[in-house]
Amino acid sequence: MTEPQVALAMLGIFILLVFLGFPIAFTLMALGIGFGYYAYFDAGRMWRAFDRLEEGTALGTQVTTWIEGLVNNRVFDLFVNQTYTVMSNEVLTAVPLFLFMGYIVERANIVDRLFSTLNVASRNVPGSMGVAALITCALFATATGIVGAVVTLMGLLALPAMLKARYEPSFASGIICAGGTLGILIPPSIMLIVYAAASGVSIVRLYAGALLPGFVLVGLYLVYVIGRSIVQPSVAPKPTKEEVPDIPIVQLVLMLLTSFFPLAFLVLAVLGSILFGLATPTEAASIGALGGIVLALAYRALTFSRLRESVYLTVRTTAMVCWLFVGSYTFSSVFSYLGGEQLISEFVQGLNLTPLQFLILAQIIIFLLGWPLEWSEIIIIFVPIFLPLLPHFGIDPLFFGILVALNLQTSFLTPPMAMSAYYLKGIAPPHVRLTQIFSGVMPFLLMVFISMALIYLFPTLVFHLPEVFYGR
Repeated sequence: MTEPQVALAMLGIFILLVFLGFPIAFTLMALGIGFGYYAYFDAGRMWRAFDRLEEGTALGTQVTTWIEGLVNNRVFDLFVNQTYTVMSNEVLTAVPLFLFMGYIVERANIVDRLFSTLNVASRNVPGSMGVAALITCALFATATGIVGAVVTLMGLLALPAMLKARYEPSFASGIICAGGTLGILIPPSIMLIVYAAASGVSIVRLYAGALLPGFVLVGLYLVYVIGRSIVQPSVAPKPTKEEVPDIPIVQLVLMLLTSFFPLAFLVLAVLGSILFGLATPTEAASIGALGGIVLALAYRALTFSRLRESVYLTVRTTAMVCWLFVGSYTFSSVFSYLGGEQLISEFVQGLNLTPLQFLILAQIIIFLLGWPLEWSEIIIIFVPIFLPLLPHFGIDPLFFGILVALNLQTSFLTPPMAMSAYYLKGIAPPHVRLTQIFSGVMPFLLMVFISMALIYLFPTLVFHLPEVFYGR
């Protein structure tokens, strides 16, 4: 076999092991080191010390020297260097801080207040409870960026309320599942930080570029919820006064001041300090983490057990992301050294695709990868395969990253591995069937595809704010 063929075999074995359920980070590291040992094999270097041994050298010394020669392979130098590179990456430093902010906010008991307030404030809007749930999901998902936590909490809080208000189960389920995934797109998004680390694109430009597409997607969701409630009132009946009582405007303002505005101010302060250059993402994330603690204290929800749990979850998730990067960098370095990256590049360029055809092909592949894989694995492992091809097609990696971020909304919503649906099913009432949840998310999938088409037709939605804030 030629070295490029070995590289393709390496990629094929990885995909097979992923489908068999092996841990992805350790699979990447094992394959990278295993195939790297073959790729960097240098007999002269490895056995040089062994050849210099004199006759009659003690057996123990011979065995030690032989072992030293066996491991004297450059792949181990590569693995150590890649580990150091990942752990010293300044962009990734913001990940644990944003995660900690999210886990603390999640435990601040703010979601029930926020949903109740927005439910009252929007009671005269068609599908008011769905609108309130969607806005709550969007704001809370933006603050946490943790899809499972948002869908689970909103499923415990908003789904029973909507079902009690005679909402169609599939409609209510679709709102919560779709709204819960918005945190991986709307800044301050952890997914965009990971993409920035993988692609080398400025994280502040990514944040600025993701704002308008994020608002477009939320707007499409709201248009669908309100429009369907008008056309088909039976899916979202108007709430009665017993379900959502009228309250004085002064009391409503007080409720907004104590629920909506604190969380919104925290998100805007973190995001604004990044966009206006007042702080780096890491510094802003530190402020956000401190703000999350202050919110939890203000709502009297901060206990030692909750703080300990937040720290534990932050460390666990951060370690997962970092080891994925280590494995991916090692794997991709060996894959590229064997000629696999060049082979794929030549194959794609040989297809004579237009930029539009390449974008469609790339997004279809990412969409399909979203069935078995998490967004972090797609961003860290597979997106870098497309990045070297972008200059050939004249595609800005910022634009490509926003399209990928929109596309990855579908990875949580598309059967058979729609994780949002499974999160919700795990805490939903028994009569809410998984098939109903799947049918409920389908219209929101259509909204995602429409938003991707709008981004392609009007790329100014991506480039306008980065150019306004930072120039071309």
